[in-house]
Amino acid sequence: METNKKRKVLVTGANGFIGRNLCAFLKEKGFIVRGAVRNNVRDLSGVDEYIQVGDINESTDWQQALAGVDTVIHLAARVHIMNDPVADPIDAFRKVNVLGTERLARMAVKVGVKRFIFISSVKVNGEGASRPYTENDLPEPQDAYGISKREAEDLLACIAAETGLQMVVLRLPLVYGPGVKANFKSLIKIAGVGLPLPFKGISNRRSFIYLGNLVDAIFTCIAHPQAVGETFLVSDGQDVSTPDLIRMIAHAMGKKAVLFSLPHGILKALCKIAGKGEELEKLTGSLLVDSSKIRNLLGWNPPFTIEEGVKETVRVVMFSHNKRNSSAIRRTYSANDN
Repeated sequence: METNKKRKVLVTGANGFIGRNLCAFLKEKGFIVRGAVRNNVRDLSGVDEYIQVGDINESTDWQQALAGVDTVIHLAARVHIMNDPVADPIDAFRKVNVLGTERLARMAVKVGVKRFIFISSVKVNGEGASRPYTENDLPEPQDAYGISKREAEDLLACIAAETGLQMVVLRLPLVYGPGVKANFKSLIKIAGVGLPLPFKGISNRRSFIYLGNLVDAIFTCIAHPQAVGETFLVSDGQDVSTPDLIRMIAHAMGKKAVLFSLPHGILKALCKIAGKGEELEKLTGSLLVDSSKIRNLLGWNPPFTIEEGVKETVRVVMFSHNKRNSSAIRRTYSANDN
């Protein structure tokens, strides 16, 4: 592999959950890291420089961001939104994820970028199957986000074939780690309450990827010659059920999870009434990926186990929660003193 010294990488979405951690990781590895963000940010300490590019679409000006860059890692995207208020979601997703990605890739070619790493999603494969998804499966995306990611992958493959741009695609399952939000953070909060939870009878299996494992996989793909032209599904390699995940989270908190069984139909009805039907499906459904290709072809192995990843995620979430509570208490005392 090439040395990292003086190699400049552009990370789009640099101020996001994955982007911040990736930038800091690559900078530590010796890369010159430039972050692209939509709006001005106060603190982006993990980069050597950042550039504000505005909205991502078919007319975004990437020229300044791409100057002198060897590798682009494209994280920025319009992500899945529950109860999306947009009148035409597929059009909104295509504007950012397809046309915006095409614009970036074609401008990258013009300025001499060598490698383009596209962060995609297992949603390109589908929403669930009786067996683990592989890279050879026929894509069957079920929602606007998955469809837009598949179309972006197809466009990038055409651009690579036309121009010789070294393309690498990583399809991700749910990513967790310090800073995680949405369902995984909610699960940590639920487990932390200590109340009995109705998930004992769930026998699903899900693949996840810890943030520390993901940034290491991306790092491997930056310079590995055999990564070029390939699509990889990546995961921790340890698939777990929702009950096991809850037990793991509780254990990381020094607690014991209390679970009981509730018929799935009743649980589903209750969640639907509460407006949480989609969240329940994500929590209780199965979605597995086979990540053996990246292990066998690139020799990559996740440096962290799922137990280690969950433990660190819980530690940071609890620290942030306690810090906020302490700040609130200090503000209360200060107000009372006045």
